[in-house]
Amino acid sequence: MKFAIQSKGDDSSNTLMHRIKMYLLDFDLIYDEDQPDIVISVGGDGTLLYAFHRYSSRLDKTAFVGIHTGHLGFYADWVPEEIEKLVIAIAKTPFQVIEYPLLEVIIRYQNGGRESKYLALNESTVKNIEATLVMDVEIRGEHFERFRGDGLCVSTPSGSTAYNKALGGAIIHPSISAFQVTEMASINNRVFRTIGSPLVLPGHHTCMLKPVNQTDFHITIDHLTLLHKDVKSIQYRISDKKIRFARFRPFPFWKRVHDSFISDE
Repeated sequence: MKFAIQSKGDDSSNTLMHRIKMYLLDFDLIYDEDQPDIVISVGGDGTLLYAFHRYSSRLDKTAFVGIHTGHLGFYADWVPEEIEKLVIAIAKTPFQVIEYPLLEVIIRYQNGGRESKYLALNESTVKNIEATLVMDVEIRGEHFERFRGDGLCVSTPSGSTAYNKALGGAIIHPSISAFQVTEMASINNRVFRTIGSPLVLPGHHTCMLKPVNQTDFHITIDHLTLLHKDVKSIQYRISDKKIRFARFRPFPFWKRVHDSFISDE
């Protein structure tokens, strides 16, 4: 089996990375950064997000496993003290594959048929550069509302515990093929109205955002922030592709939620 390791880059993560690499090579596994069967992320959820985007072209061939060197992560379930146990599991045990939904983002532009396509593991956000964001929101090709506010966040189920939760969105189990649209400080008065609540859309639905006046926006795809100019529309839906996680033991989603937000241990 071929493996690669993505490190957060700090001293403790780099030290663990070198230990894991040495151990796995001793088990006759092959280190291959270009075409790995399994990618080991050492750091936190941000490190795994980086690894996901690095290997997004081979999601059907590569599985991910995370080791957290800081706080407990939603994607990183192993701790540094378990390195030897994880290495033996990777080398000797066929792993179970768990798949999570991904968000497909298609940005189309005013001039011609040019478009940009992205995959998000957590979320995508849209904000205006300076003024209030004004967007027409379409669901399944039908106008739903004209949004006015600071911005919009569109998240996956696994990303629902991240920025989406801070905005008051619902937490959705990753086994559900759905995505969520959550408002950032919407304007609601006698003149302007929005739904004012997060929208949970099933996987077969499409949400389209169409600019009303401004056409230049800051659009994020997970940790990546880019300025897109002359935007005609932004389309969101659940992708046909999924991320694959290598599981060597149970990693219950609701226990992660409890341990991250409720437990004081």
